[in-house]
Amino acid sequence: MKKRVTVKSSLFVLLIVAFLLCAGIVKLFYVAVSDNVDGVNLRKFAASRNTKVKTLHASRGTIYDSSGDALAMSVNSYKIIAYLSKSRTTNPEEPKHVVDKEMTAEKLSPILDIPKEQILEYLNKEAYQVEFGSKGKNLTEITKKQIEDLELPGIDFIESTQRYYKMSNFASYIIGYAKTDDDGQIKGELGIEGYYDDTLKGKDGFIEYQSDAYGYQLPNVPVYEEEAESGNDIYLTIDSNIQLICENAIHDLSENYDMDWAILAIMDAKTGAIVASATNPSFNPNNLNTLESYLNPLVSYSYEPGSTMKIFSWAAAIEEGLYKGSDTFKSGSIDVADVTISDFNKVGWGQITFDTGFAYSSNVAATILSQKLGKHKLYDHLDSFGFGQKTGIELSGELAGDIDFVYESEVATASFGQGISVTPIQLMKALTAISNDGILLEPYIVSRIVSSSGKVVSENNRTTIGRVMKKETAKKMQELMYNVNYNGLSKIWQPQSVEMIIKTGTAQIASTSGGYLDGQYDNISSLAGIFPAEKPRYILYAAVKKLVGNQSVVANMVTKTVDEIASYANLTDEKEVSVYKENIIEIPNYMSKKTEDVVNDLNSKGINAVILGNGDYVISYYPYTSSSVVKGSKVFVITNDSHYIMNDLTSWSLSEIKTYAKLTGLDLDYHGYGYAISQSIPPGSELTYNQKLEIELEN
Repeated sequence: MKKRVTVKSSLFVLLIVAFLLCAGIVKLFYVAVSDNVDGVNLRKFAASRNTKVKTLHASRGTIYDSSGDALAMSVNSYKIIAYLSKSRTTNPEEPKHVVDKEMTAEKLSPILDIPKEQILEYLNKEAYQVEFGSKGKNLTEITKKQIEDLELPGIDFIESTQRYYKMSNFASYIIGYAKTDDDGQIKGELGIEGYYDDTLKGKDGFIEYQSDAYGYQLPNVPVYEEEAESGNDIYLTIDSNIQLICENAIHDLSENYDMDWAILAIMDAKTGAIVASATNPSFNPNNLNTLESYLNPLVSYSYEPGSTMKIFSWAAAIEEGLYKGSDTFKSGSIDVADVTISDFNKVGWGQITFDTGFAYSSNVAATILSQKLGKHKLYDHLDSFGFGQKTGIELSGELAGDIDFVYESEVATASFGQGISVTPIQLMKALTAISNDGILLEPYIVSRIVSSSGKVVSENNRTTIGRVMKKETAKKMQELMYNVNYNGLSKIWQPQSVEMIIKTGTAQIASTSGGYLDGQYDNISSLAGIFPAEKPRYILYAAVKKLVGNQSVVANMVTKTVDEIASYANLTDEKEVSVYKENIIEIPNYMSKKTEDVVNDLNSKGINAVILGNGDYVISYYPYTSSSVVKGSKVFVITNDSHYIMNDLTSWSLSEIKTYAKLTGLDLDYHGYGYAISQSIPPGSELTYNQKLEIELEN
């Protein structure tokens, strides 16, 4: 039996439909006239769907050395890609995708240093385009051109910017490193790159435009552009000549002896500027796989200083009027509370003066002076020198050290550098008071910051902190430090060309389980020096941890370094220089001169010019301005062309080869001693960055 649809039911349905229709019309009207619907701004939403914003990355500033030679810069780099989709090819005669995968893989393999089989895995993927992993990124112009010359169908490149460090591991912990992220932004993460990241990176700009459904810019539509602001350039106080001398010295030490770490740093004694800081281990910022530690030894290593601290405990006693150098004491050992403190030889030297006690590095003498001073006076003086607090130098990761001591025995051990901790930069800062007649200086490593327009944004110079001792006290300490080197127990620390005042230190290494390590080589051997003795020009600090060798190894490194710096900076005694005056050639300023003119001038002076690059103008050279060289030696001339051709290195000295490898970015490995007799890279070959160079030296 069929049900009848009543008029009443039909009317109800009709009313519902009418209501829904009205509601829809109202909603449509509301949407049409309203900016916001359900919390969404429709105008902005519509605009954002058609508005494209493209970031304009700012050019990162360059880091220079004290001579204006670029150490860190931004360069173009490339990522290789392969198009696999056949849809890219419209003309079979000119394929736009990879056609012969076997051949492509075979030719790319040696250039990218990727096994052929791995490249084939990339090329056999079901994808429109593929990349080639980490080895396919950050390619240089040279590598890109090598691949382009192969004319492989379907191979293309994406251009980007990366940070480039011209001299690889040269002053790497000072310069630091910066990385390019996936968005193309370069970010500094260590050293100057990290500390001054905001200064270097500048400010990104952008372009904002309206696009069609495919993302293309619409014609005749306004475009809003905000230009990028380039980052500032930073000029360091690093003297590349002195830095290279120190780098070579540390490298030689690490090549021949096992150790945990080593540091060799040089400061301008009159200004507080750091002119060199070489370390081992080091790292190559162009290859972060070589980075083993994020700690910069100059500021981030804190350890017991040993007897170098006697410089400052003696100075404290003199300053307080508690010291008379001719007074005597019985050396050997002394009881303090429940602890017996001994001199390093355990038996001492009998009854000796306090002046002699400093020359012999007597712990007993230091203990007696600490007892006269007392806890508070010793602490106050060490604090005034800057120990136990950060120096504020422009490097990230600086530690403050620790000079807290409470008990009588702790006061005694602190006086000879045990039970407290300091950093290398703190020791060097404190030594400025000795070289500046009692005035303490602020250490610094950035000389100036310059905007992209050439305006000097900020500039650093000698900054005095204040007087921490009388001039007479500083002169007495210079006398005592002189006696250490020339009237003390050892003569191994005497350079040949200049006199150097010093204090050595041998510190125990604290054990994680308490007490100290007691192995034969479980110590930190160090030296604090100032040279020349009469007119201080440089402060030197060297330290080596767990060196498998005796103290003479460190002494050889230090004295050779001092002699090379003295020669470079013309610090040698005038009488000695006059004997060889006719053979010493002054190097003028060759910056921005024509290469041909520079070579002719050097040759006319009897100097061998080694040309790096085929450029028309000189952008740098080694040694640099205001230096002198011996007639017949080599000067490395760096031109405005970064494509280097391998020189014939046979008969070159190891020192010359090391300099050449540093300047050209080669990875040097050598065997034997003396002069080169063979090389792995044939003369005339085009060099690539970090290319392996093996040298055989005559024995």
